[in-house]
Amino acid sequence: MGDLTGQDCEVWPDNWPAFIVFEAMYTQWRGGACGATGLDYGVLPSVIRMCGLPAGSRQSIFSDIRQMEAEALAVMAEQRDNK
Repeated sequence: MGDLTGQDCEVWPDNWPAFIVFEAMYTQWRGGACGATGLDYGVLPSVIRMCGLPAGSRQSIFSDIRQMEAEALAVMAEQRDNK
C-alpha cells in the first residue's frame, strides 16, 4: 500500500470486505527469483476468519482477492521492468 501513503483512497462498500482481507494478506506474498508470484492461498481462510467475516462470504472474497492479486502482480511486474 506504499503507493497511497498519505493519500485517501475510496473503497466502495461492496469491496470493503475484500479490501480488508487483501490488506491483512500483505505479508503473505510468495516470491521467486523474479519477485512476487502470488498470494499464499493456504492462509486465506484463516485470514478471512480473523478479519471477522462470515464463512458464507469466502467464495466472493476469494474471487475479489484474485482480481486484486492479478492487478497487483501486473503493477509489480511493470515496476520491475521499468528499473
